[in-house]
Amino acid sequence: MENKVYHQKDQSKKKFNVNQIVIMGLLIAMDVVLTRFLSIQTPITRIGFSFVARAMAAIILGPWCAACAGGIADIIGMLAFPSGAYFPGFTLTAAMTGFIFGLFMHKKVTPVRIIGAVVVNQLVCSLGLNTLWLMIMTESSFFALLSTRVLQAVVTGAVQIVTIMVLQGAFVVMKRQLPNAG
Repeated sequence: MENKVYHQKDQSKKKFNVNQIVIMGLLIAMDVVLTRFLSIQTPITRIGFSFVARAMAAIILGPWCAACAGGIADIIGMLAFPSGAYFPGFTLTAAMTGFIFGLFMHKKVTPVRIIGAVVVNQLVCSLGLNTLWLMIMTESSFFALLSTRVLQAVVTGAVQIVTIMVLQGAFVVMKRQLPNAG
C-alpha cells in the first residue's frame, strides 16, 4: 500500500505525459510549416499563421506547454529553414505568444478571452518585443519602426480574432477527445 502511494506521488511530479509530448510534437511541426511555408515575409516582418498552432497548443495543453511548443518551433524552424541570422529574442516572443494564449484560453474559451489574448499578444509581443528586437537588429529608431508596424498589428489582430473564433470549437472538441492532454 505504501509503495502504491509513493508511486502516485511520483506520477504527479511528471511535467509532461506521453500524450502531451506527442500532441506538442505535432503542433510544433504545424507551427513550423505555417511559419516557414505559409507566410508572407518582408525585410522587417513576417505575416503568418503560426498563431493557429500556438492557439491550439494553448487551448489543448495550457500555457506552459504552448510556450515550450512556440519556442521549440521557432528554433527548429530557424535551424531547418533559415531566413537570416538567428536572434533569440524572436524565440522568446514565440514562447510568450503561446503562454499568453494559454493564460487566456486554456481553462475557458470565450469571445472576450480570445479578443483579450490577441490584443495582449499584439501589444506586448508584436508591437512591444518584436519592435524592440527589430530595433536592436537594424539599429533603427523604436518609434520609427513602431509607426510602420501599428497597421500590420491591427490587421493581423483582426485576422487572428476571426480565425481563432472560427476554429475554437474544433480546438475545444479536440481537447475533450484527447486523454490526458492538458
